[in-house]
Amino acid sequence: MNDHDRPSLADIPHDVPTSARAYGWLLGGKDNYEVDRQFIRGQLEHHPAGLDITRQNRLFLYRAVRYLAAEAGIRQFIDMGCGLPTDANVHQVARDFAPDARVVYVDIDPIVLAHGRALLAGDSSTTVIQGDMRDQEAILADAEVERLIDFSEPVATLFLSVGHHLPDADDPRRVLHTIMDRAAPGSHLTFSQVACDDPVRSAQMNEQVRGAGIPWQTRTPAEIDALLSDFDPVEPGLCNLVDWRPLDVQPPLAPVPPELEQYEGASKLDRGIYEYGGVLRKR
Repeated sequence: MNDHDRPSLADIPHDVPTSARAYGWLLGGKDNYEVDRQFIRGQLEHHPAGLDITRQNRLFLYRAVRYLAAEAGIRQFIDMGCGLPTDANVHQVARDFAPDARVVYVDIDPIVLAHGRALLAGDSSTTVIQGDMRDQEAILADAEVERLIDFSEPVATLFLSVGHHLPDADDPRRVLHTIMDRAAPGSHLTFSQVACDDPVRSAQMNEQVRGAGIPWQTRTPAEIDALLSDFDPVEPGLCNLVDWRPLDVQPPLAPVPPELEQYEGASKLDRGIYEYGGVLRKR
């Protein structure tokens, strides 16, 4: 990466939280600011299960990519809204089961671009691009996507814990279909987002997160099922992610930040908010 491609400090927002940095802190990451930590503290005060479900989603990533590479035969992946690099990233998991796997990471946050490119320097089969997942045509036209992804072969597109960042006004069905419509038979979509059956709690969460400047729409499982109705769920279907093909042993996550340890296990007490999704096949 040359200096022209490198994000400047002016490109990185310091005065408002970003979902990538906030999510990364919940996973034990260090690349965040006080504004991100304040946002998370406020969210967990109202929705303490948020710590668990964020980490459950990351554990699901391992199981989903393992399935895609080892059982579905996928060798190319596009990870939308990938977030900051942490342990067991998509390319690392995929290559445990398919050494020839190719991966494109996509995120709108310039700090993700900076850290991702530093991590992937010298890796010609994996890249990270800055892009808005709502603009799928621009992502498809990116030179790195054209270099690494062959749409005549099956591809897996991942929208992990980002569905809630696609409110109905952004036409999420269009976003999810753009690449899958172009993809070859045998392609897969992996999707997850925060779900809640209680309309009052959903409305509170929507208001709180949007109030911090982050696009957000909590959905019911039925609404998520409808959003994904054009694809065929892989067994066991769409569900709470803790129930999607659990493993007795899988690689652990980084430790929970000490000041958030009080929230560990809260999801066992509060079943009303959880991460919902699964892996789906193109019809």
